Amino acid sequence: MIKYIYAEDVKQKIEELISVLEFKHVNKEKLFCFRSFGTKSRAIARCYGLSKIWQAALNSAPCYIIEVISERFDPLPEEQKLKVLIHELLHVPKSFGGGFRNHSYVCKKNVDYFYELYKRRKSF
Repeated sequence: MIKYIYAEDVKQKIEELISVLEFKHVNKEKLFCFRSFGTKSRAIARCYGLSKIWQAALNSAPCYIIEVISERFDPLPEEQKLKVLIHELLHVPKSFGGGFRNHSYVCKKNVDYFYELYKRRKSF
């Protein structure tokens, strides 16, 4: 059975990435981070958005969840963890409306670009 726990460490890294990379479109208050255990998924992490129909049904604002798969994410070196989290953040569109950017934008080239930008800005 899959178990989910709130991932405060991931949330802190995400908030740092949002700040350093100036992803001003991402509402940190409406972004939640979880770690899952026991999944058979080959994914390292996943991003979920609250779609428009769910927003209407729940009378809720848009929000996003980033899930890291413990068995695959936790053993990674720090650089790879940051790249995975950048990848997931890139799925969040500028509108922060519950939808997603697809993999034509969320690609290795853009992940590497934002990772290098993060490193440059962190070194100052």
